[in-house]
Amino acid sequence: MSAKPKLLIVEDDAGLQRQLRWAYEDYEVVVAGDRASALDALRADEPAVVTLDLGLPPDPDGTTEGFATLAEILRLKPDTKVIVASGHGARDSALKAIAEGAWDFYAKPIDIDQLGLIVARAFHVHALEAENRRLAEHSTGTVLGGMITAAPEMLRVTRTIERVAHADVSVMLLGASGTGKELLARGVHDSSPRAKGTFVAINCAAIPETLLESELFGHEKGAFTGAVKMTEGKIEQAAGGTLFLDEVGDIPLPLQVKLLRFLQERTIERIGGRKAIAVDTRIVCATHQDLDAMVASGAFREDLYYRLAEIVVRIPSLAERSGDPGLLAQHFLRKYAKAMNSAVTGLSPDARDAIETWGWPGNVREMENRMKRAVIMAEGKLVTAADLDLTGDGEREPLNLRTIREQADRRAIGNALARADGNISNTAKLLGVSRPTLYDLLKGYDIHA
Repeated sequence: MSAKPKLLIVEDDAGLQRQLRWAYEDYEVVVAGDRASALDALRADEPAVVTLDLGLPPDPDGTTEGFATLAEILRLKPDTKVIVASGHGARDSALKAIAEGAWDFYAKPIDIDQLGLIVARAFHVHALEAENRRLAEHSTGTVLGGMITAAPEMLRVTRTIERVAHADVSVMLLGASGTGKELLARGVHDSSPRAKGTFVAINCAAIPETLLESELFGHEKGAFTGAVKMTEGKIEQAAGGTLFLDEVGDIPLPLQVKLLRFLQERTIERIGGRKAIAVDTRIVCATHQDLDAMVASGAFREDLYYRLAEIVVRIPSLAERSGDPGLLAQHFLRKYAKAMNSAVTGLSPDARDAIETWGWPGNVREMENRMKRAVIMAEGKLVTAADLDLTGDGEREPLNLRTIREQADRRAIGNALARADGNISNTAKLLGVSRPTLYDLLKGYDIHA
């Protein structure tokens, strides 16, 4: 069997068929002259890339048959990269095809070298996307809890997590709601010698104060009305592993004393019990509250704070993560398009711009919710800014000029790298700078292409 990538050429002109077949000796070329034979070839050969002339019989002078073929290809194989032909004066048709899911277009008469670059880039992108899907499908979630990021700001956080994971110390994660604190807590656990133990998470703000003590420390049979059997608390359940205390700032003061005693002595007493039980559990906690201010006001014990905050990791908001809004948008789009069997395949230019300029006050959680809604609401194959329901209310707050300049540079570089698939020369052209200048910017902003 040939190891060459498969390229399907859908073209009814026999002369062009021969020319294109000769030009692409690096690929296994399959040729089709109409919609039926193109779809048969698609099913039989599953090519990664298709070049498609929109003028196919029985409508060679129009585009009806070409658009019908495009729709069928994307319905049968949504990941296929379809490159459509655009004759003189037919640029509008090519742009319409891209709006309906085509990957790119080329102009007629054909420039073999130019089309060759487009085809090669399509194969490259298809291979990258296939590898990303393979990694996502086979990922065990053991590295940093499955955190999805390419931002230097978050990569610094993940490197810190990897370093502290092996030290058996308490870790405090500080960040706004929706920034991924539980994922990072799981990353601490999965990267530590306790990875084979149990990871237990509890949201201290979601449990009534009267029940939180029992949830954490457990109770003996008959300790209170309704205690019909002995029940282990979360601290015991996580023995040998990690307990994640989310929103630790909501723990009431009386219970803070009991938690401090556990951290000092590594023993607990269940409610209604009289025996000290030794428990080897690592504590990772998180909060979006200002614990320093709470300590100053007496709402949080200072001695407990220092026991919990042996290592403090501050998590940047989504708006502070260069390039991550676009990356996460694509991730959630694929996730929900697949889950809902949707025809949506990508983002429109106005959606990309809105995603990059939005402030994301709800962080990753807001991103996921908006992308899920957009997949449901989208009428075409591309999600628009209107589908995302993005208005000016969430625009990022202005900062000092240096910060604004840096954020703008990072955002522009991240967008250009994404659109050029990491190619430095093409990225420099998109940004209108020289390669040396781009390299300086990448180094200065610690951005890895």
